[in-house]
Amino acid sequence: MESAAQRTFRSDDDVRRLTVAEKTVIIRRFSARLDAAMSAAPPTKQWVKQALGRQGGPRCPTRLRRLSMDIILRYGDAMADLFCQYPDDVVFAQPYDLFVGYQSPDQPYPIDPIAALTEDARWTDEWGTGWRHAAGGVGASTISNPLADWSQLDAYLARSMPDPRAPGRLDGVLPAIRAHGETKYLCGMIHLMLFERLHCLRGMENTLADFHLFPDEVHRLLDALTDYCVELVRAWAQLGGVDALFLTDDWGTQASLMIAPAMWRKFFAARYRRIFDEVHRHGMQVIFHSCGNVMGIIGDLIDVGVDVLDPVQPEAMDLGRIAREFGGKVAFAGGISDQRLVAFSPQQVRDQVRWAIDTLGSRFGHAYLVAPSNMLVPDVPLDNLAAVVETSHSP
Repeated sequence: MESAAQRTFRSDDDVRRLTVAEKTVIIRRFSARLDAAMSAAPPTKQWVKQALGRQGGPRCPTRLRRLSMDIILRYGDAMADLFCQYPDDVVFAQPYDLFVGYQSPDQPYPIDPIAALTEDARWTDEWGTGWRHAAGGVGASTISNPLADWSQLDAYLARSMPDPRAPGRLDGVLPAIRAHGETKYLCGMIHLMLFERLHCLRGMENTLADFHLFPDEVHRLLDALTDYCVELVRAWAQLGGVDALFLTDDWGTQASLMIAPAMWRKFFAARYRRIFDEVHRHGMQVIFHSCGNVMGIIGDLIDVGVDVLDPVQPEAMDLGRIAREFGGKVAFAGGISDQRLVAFSPQQVRDQVRWAIDTLGSRFGHAYLVAPSNMLVPDVPLDNLAAVVETSHSP
């Protein structure tokens, strides 16, 4: 029988030769096929919500469509075949790319996210942050920050803070809500909440110093960012059909938190609680994403209202210890090493997935959203991706 790796896929050179128009056709076709398969699959809304709410479920739900554009361009229809055979149990609805950000409908020269995130590109987002993507890389990195000096804070807050109710801000998710809102567990997204937005505006080096040197200014800016997030939560709630919000702030390196837990509590705990309380007030669950080793604040995150902790990276934390200390108090998501998927054999991948399900989910009423711990890239062999998907859906 033909293996997944033997099916047709594009080489690096093939991908580099694609025009933006060709890339757009491939990515849209992939998305359309998966959306059709999701629509045809049985409903998941109620049982996934129960499982992630730690009320029990028939199995651990899946979110395996955590894919870079480049891996879609490489594997195309072969990977779509796999995801159509095994559709995800959840829909993550993203209104706009997190790096490109919202663009006004009347913007004269809109940024094409596919071009920006598959080729060499630079752009400035609505917050005034400059970004750069290198062809062949994943995501984007900041290259300029609009609040280089705190003397600019008053003017920035008065004239440059984005409007969470800007026309059309969430229009990009309306098709997903129409298609899946009544039958699938649907998760909205708010990226770069507080800490990440703070260092997008100030720069990382400045931000880490600011907690000590300019605490009053930091508090003022964080208050404005919190107000923005709360209003955006309300906007998501008004759409209807949304079961959870996926909110992101990366706090960990591979070894530890970026700031001391006491500092985290001083500047962020109450603000997260306010945002998460608003999510819960509208009947939605909180899926909080924070890469790296966040062991030092997992208890705090539970206290301020996190329902699902993502992505519990096995390279950065001891997942067995996390399960022992926090299993049953919070649901988990992620846990499948995107880095190991590159080097493992398919059998090793199957073993990793089964261990993650047994450790993080099965013993806690299946309160575990099976997912890669980060976005998958073209270096992952298709046979290994097939091993993840098939094993995740096995009884």
